[in-house]
Amino acid sequence: MNDFSELENQLRKLRPVQPSADLMKRIERTLTEEGSTFTAGVLPRERRFHFNWLSLGLGLAGATALVLFALLRFEQPTKKTSTLASVTPAPVFSTNSNAQFVPAGLTQVVYHTSDEGLHFDRKSDQPMRRVRSHSRETLQWRNPKTGASLRISYPSEEVSLTPISGQ
Repeated sequence: MNDFSELENQLRKLRPVQPSADLMKRIERTLTEEGSTFTAGVLPRERRFHFNWLSLGLGLAGATALVLFALLRFEQPTKKTSTLASVTPAPVFSTNSNAQFVPAGLTQVVYHTSDEGLHFDRKSDQPMRRVRSHSRETLQWRNPKTGASLRISYPSEEVSLTPISGQ
C-alpha cells in the first residue's frame, strides 16, 4: 500500500526526552530574579511632537481663497463721473489778445486694457462685462501769430460696462 507506513509507525512511537534537572533549575532561577527585565518585543519609544504640514498648508490655502473671494464679492464698482467738467467754468477768451492758442491736435494712446469678467450689478437684471482701459491723452495748442505751442499730457482710466444677453 504505502511505502512510508513503516516509517510513520516508528514516528508515532517516538516521545520527547525529559528535560534535565539542571535545565529546570536554571529556568526557575531566571524567573525568580527580580532584576531581570524581559524586553523581547517591547521597546519603549520616545514620544515626539509630529506636526502635519500638509493640513496647515491646506488650511492656509483655503483661508486665503475665502478672503480673496470675500474681497472680490464686496468690491464696489468704480463709476467714472465727469464732475470736474461740470464744476469748472469755461475759460473766457478775449478776441483782442495776441496770446490766443488754437487747438492743434489730440492724441490718445491706450497702453493697457483688461477684461475683468462678468459683473452682476444689483440694479440690473442681466450680467455686465466690465472692461478697464488705461490710456494717456495728449492735447496740443498752437498760437498762429507767435508760433508758440502748448502741450498737456495726462493719464486716464476708463471702465465700461457692456450688457450681456443670453443666447
